Amino acid sequence: MYNLRKLFLLDPSVTFLNHGSFGATPKPVFDEYQRWQMELERQPVEFLGRRFNDLMAESRAALGIYLGTHADNLVYTQNVTISMNIVARSLELGAGDEVLTSDHEYGAMDRTWRFLAKERGFTYINQPVSLESHAAFIDSFWSGVTPRTRVIFLSHITSPTAVIFPLDEIIKRARAAGIITIIDGAHVPGQLALNLDALGADFYGGNLHKWLCAPKGAGFLYARPEMQHLLKPLVVSWGYESETPSGSTFIDHHEWWGTRDIAAFLTVPAAIEFQTKHKWDTVQAACHELAVDAQTRICNLTGLAPLHSLTENWFAQLTAASLPVDTDLAALKARLYDEQRVEVPVIEWKGMKLIRVSIQGYNSKRDVDHLLNALSSLLDKK
Repeated sequence: MYNLRKLFLLDPSVTFLNHGSFGATPKPVFDEYQRWQMELERQPVEFLGRRFNDLMAESRAALGIYLGTHADNLVYTQNVTISMNIVARSLELGAGDEVLTSDHEYGAMDRTWRFLAKERGFTYINQPVSLESHAAFIDSFWSGVTPRTRVIFLSHITSPTAVIFPLDEIIKRARAAGIITIIDGAHVPGQLALNLDALGADFYGGNLHKWLCAPKGAGFLYARPEMQHLLKPLVVSWGYESETPSGSTFIDHHEWWGTRDIAAFLTVPAAIEFQTKHKWDTVQAACHELAVDAQTRICNLTGLAPLHSLTENWFAQLTAASLPVDTDLAALKARLYDEQRVEVPVIEWKGMKLIRVSIQGYNSKRDVDHLLNALSSLLDKK
């Protein structure tokens, strides 16, 4: 796995354990990205004015195969925040309605829903959930459902706590109850196998520039065919009132935003090909094993328990562990980077101090050893 480091553009002086924030792109994929940018610049009118629909359709087709759905159920967006804003702003929610989520959600999404709740009068509820078992999670979350619940919004893999939520039963119950399901899958493509049609969520947003290693600014929005009519364009442009040149109103309304660089979208098939070529199932398994090692060693160092039970699979390549409550996070983060050249996020969540470690194909045991040595030294000096 360590040999993959040579295929990435990362600064060799940095121990990079923060792939989960913005990702990192391999050299061959980045070369393809720049090739598309050059092709755009050689003849911008030809590229955007005549070839746009066919180029995007071809890229979406490859993405659809990868994600287990038809290309017409997908539109490219720059990131999950945009994808989720499209959905949240489209739904006609008002006074008396409730949007139910967990207490582990990404801050930008909490802010989006709170903003809209204030504007429109619905209630946004962060339901506390149990991580004692998958069954306990499902029961604790579902206990927050009421007759007023119109929407369930959940992360597939949480950002602050790096936990994989068991979604299948929640989505199944929600469909039976007539509740719309919206899933934030920012950390999923490239980290977990994903079959969107089988999962059955009404709406699903994912980032492709994180764990799939596509260039920055590549994300997607999935909408079940039966639910696509609910979505309104976040940006109204030439696709609105068009005669569906792509063959899909969903795509026309949401994919053309005017002049923009679409090279990141067109490079997604190359990112998929890169991971296929390098047997990414094997890479993911090795990364998970190293992530387990990292979490175990941090917990042993601090004497603090994991955030979740150890009897079920709660995480993949991204893991979080507690730090002592008296840790000065700002000082720790600065010293980790400035003195040890370790790039890793430390955050406060619900009054807890956490460190979140990402393990990608370019990481090795040496990286985890360096992190643990640095933590052992700096936590002793706090």
